[in-house]
Amino acid sequence: MHKYFPHTEADLQSMLATVGIDTVDALYADVPESIRFRGDYQLPSEMSELEVRQLFEQLGSQNRQLTCFAGAGVYDHYTPAVIPNLLSRSELLTSYTPYQAEISQGTLHYIFEYQSMMAELTGMDISNASMYDGTTATAEAMMMAVAAGKKQNTVLVSETVDPKTVEVLKTYAHFHGIHVEMVKAENGVTTLSSLHSSLSAVNDVAGVIVQQPNRYGIVEDYTGFADAIHEKKALFVMNSIIADLAVLKTPGEWGADIAVGDAQSLGIPMQFGGPYVGYMCCTEKLIRKMPGRIVGQTLDNRGQRAFVLTLQAREQHIRRQKATSNICSNQSLMALWVTVYCSLMGKQGLREAAELSYAGAHYLCEQLLATGRFSLVYDQPFFNEFVVHYDGDVDALQRRFTENGIFGGIKVADDQIMFAVTEKRSKEEIDQLLSLI
Repeated sequence: MHKYFPHTEADLQSMLATVGIDTVDALYADVPESIRFRGDYQLPSEMSELEVRQLFEQLGSQNRQLTCFAGAGVYDHYTPAVIPNLLSRSELLTSYTPYQAEISQGTLHYIFEYQSMMAELTGMDISNASMYDGTTATAEAMMMAVAAGKKQNTVLVSETVDPKTVEVLKTYAHFHGIHVEMVKAENGVTTLSSLHSSLSAVNDVAGVIVQQPNRYGIVEDYTGFADAIHEKKALFVMNSIIADLAVLKTPGEWGADIAVGDAQSLGIPMQFGGPYVGYMCCTEKLIRKMPGRIVGQTLDNRGQRAFVLTLQAREQHIRRQKATSNICSNQSLMALWVTVYCSLMGKQGLREAAELSYAGAHYLCEQLLATGRFSLVYDQPFFNEFVVHYDGDVDALQRRFTENGIFGGIKVADDQIMFAVTEKRSKEEIDQLLSLI
């Protein structure tokens, strides 16, 4: 029946006997019948390579690609055409962890460059060799703060952090016995007075998590935050949209101890939801608490520059109870993507892309307000994303956008839409959106 399965009937019976059951079905006895699938799988018959390619082209053609004015953590940035070609080069592309340095120099080299770029963009001392995504990177930073704080077990999270991230933080916290408390927001931002109130109300604060720009696209002022947090012996964690750090004050300049977020904004296509890549950077004193891997530079026996895995605090390498990482596969393909993107764009290119995004968003906002149908929810400085009230039917307006090939922002309340603009959006595209209102 299954000629590719290596186990004989005798093998199966031996394994079943070892775990004390008679049949394979007994393995699933605890699965409720109501959720068990008893029908035939709708699998097609075998196909040739040509037929498989045609099938996926047909499936792909069913996707409708719209002109995107939505953000909320994922942004439609330009991807230089050369990136996919460079990614497929054999000296760089590998599916597994580069344990053997002598045959993994290409992979180790680009990871080293990735770390260097992330550290420079965030203004921090150290970067690891990437995380799965920005949300789980933030959760790992929360656990890192608790581990560094020893007996401190509460993490404060600003209400201006993306709700999706907050939900993941609460899930991680639940299973690690961490208490999550929210810091009240005022007029769309986290104020120093609210932070002081929250810090005073809790005795065992391990860390404080904020976001820049925040969930509403607002650029927050974190003056005094680091001092207040460090006075309580806690760590300051900042989640940032990393492309924006080309022009904004870095987490390092704000005095953050840990900088995290998603690097999707560095040229990774939206791709209907992933894969993306999380980054994590920190101060040098926290390096032993950081999950993941760190690639370092050294010299080989001929005196030539070489790269090696310098730190890998995984359960495979150290005592399980001391491990800080559960990242078990290399997962650095998207880190390679980001590295190539940053190399191609350079400092000036990153800055220009950020400035174009800023200019486009402010042009759209001004024109929306000029219609008399919109008003800003928060009168605060924003970067390339903002939230507006609409005095009509938001659902009807968004249907009209969609019918005309535009993904017109994200509905965040019954009468509120959040728009985002990147360097890809032309004035003609913005004017087309405005003409539909």
